Amino acid sequence: MPDAGAARGPMGHGGPDASRVAGTAGSGSSQPHDLPDRKGDMKLSVIIPCYNERQTVAAILERVARAPYPDKEIVLVDDCSTDGTRELLQEELEPAYATLRVIYHDCNRGKGAALRTGFAAATGDIVIVQDADLEYDPNEYGLVIQPILDGRADVVFGSRFMGGSPHRVVYYWHMVGNRLLTTLSNMLTNINLTDMETCYKAFRRDIIQSITLEEDRFGFEPEITAKVARLNCRIYEVGISYYGRTYEEGKKINWKDGVSALRCIVKYNLFRR
Repeated sequence: MPDAGAARGPMGHGGPDASRVAGTAGSGSSQPHDLPDRKGDMKLSVIIPCYNERQTVAAILERVARAPYPDKEIVLVDDCSTDGTRELLQEELEPAYATLRVIYHDCNRGKGAALRTGFAAATGDIVIVQDADLEYDPNEYGLVIQPILDGRADVVFGSRFMGGSPHRVVYYWHMVGNRLLTTLSNMLTNINLTDMETCYKAFRRDIIQSITLEEDRFGFEPEITAKVARLNCRIYEVGISYYGRTYEEGKKINWKDGVSALRCIVKYNLFRR
């Protein structure tokens, strides 16, 4: 399989001009922009950044493949896993899924870098992010992308803090930190999200491929939020379920990533224009 370098081109270079995207995204039109009229005609690109997820990667690929959309591609970016994930992908999982494309990073670069690679490789009408663990349910893709299919949204966030879907009870301080970061982000973007740090984000492909992304790690979340807000994208939020895992089960984000997120909120809202 080719290394990620082959898939970088469209990000910030081959995509539409940002000012033109801003004009269409903020137009307020109720009609879809270059999207098919029916779900059966729509192609969905599922981007999965993956690092050391041998215990869950097979299960998540099975769930994504069974998600109820007939025309679907899965782009998994292995970020130089060292726990046997790469070997499992090469020897068993790649041959098992006709719709799966795996791109291998030659060194560990971080979630943001893996997403850049995946977004550049996407060919679907709509692009959605899926973590390689089991915290988010692919059966809820319909909830997340429906505002885009309806022609009402350009970007949709799946919120863990709204609606009545089930949530595993895990870390209190993570929730406090998440809401603090979301509030600070909202203050600078002037949008009223409830869950800026969520994994489930869906985009019209022309939108995400027009944005130059810079952050290599979890700073992707505040960066992309600031940039779609600045483009005047039509942003929607829908409630989703959440099956959080513990550090013993493989959770990777920590307090240092929270500090980095704070830096990114300031950087991309005040110093990147």
